[in-house]
Amino acid sequence: MSADHPRDPLDEYGIPTIPDPSEAASRKRRAIIDAALAEFLAEGYSAASMDSITKRSGVSKATVYKHVGSKERLFLAVVGGVLPQTYADLTPAGTTLATAPDLRTGLIRHTTELARILLRPEIMSLRRLVIGEIDRFPQLGALWYRVTYDMNNAPLVEALTALATRGELDLPDPSLAVQQLFAATAGIPQLIHTFAPTTPADPATLATQIAAGVDLFLARYTPRPSAGAA
Repeated sequence: MSADHPRDPLDEYGIPTIPDPSEAASRKRRAIIDAALAEFLAEGYSAASMDSITKRSGVSKATVYKHVGSKERLFLAVVGGVLPQTYADLTPAGTTLATAPDLRTGLIRHTTELARILLRPEIMSLRRLVIGEIDRFPQLGALWYRVTYDMNNAPLVEALTALATRGELDLPDPSLAVQQLFAATAGIPQLIHTFAPTTPADPATLATQIAAGVDLFLARYTPRPSAGAA
């Protein structure tokens, strides 16, 4: 019953775009997408079956194939549709830094919020799913990278560049500095929980990691008094 949709539009990453359904079909489509995401997160791509997705959704198999065409197309469309929502709740870096009493506090607030978002069980499961299928579906990796850059890295680069322009930071390479800040703060717990998902998430440990990473960042990029300055 699998059917290809060769004329369906693809986005810039090669991920199929499932057209918006009519109002009458919207509930069925939502049920299919929710069921597919749950199945893929639980079983991975290879072990997931269209039969199981059909059972989870409560929609007939014929209707499922009519909406999505094939398991591969469904996987790309569903995961590709979820990835842009990853950072939807993240406060823009510029806003966080501008409303903080000092730069250290602002950086700690931003990276802590980012870490808590990335450590959500559903986000960690999605991350492991994409990593596990990156060779088969490299377009999902490219999409995640772009979403991360557009929604976190780029706004933070802009905010830190503005601080450097005012002389509050010394940033020869703002993009590199942002990568280093992430690696030293939110990147540590993200890496741990990606490959050791049962590791307890301890708020005190997270706070220590974040603060230490921010202090490391500031030790490197806080301007030093020039020689001979009073």
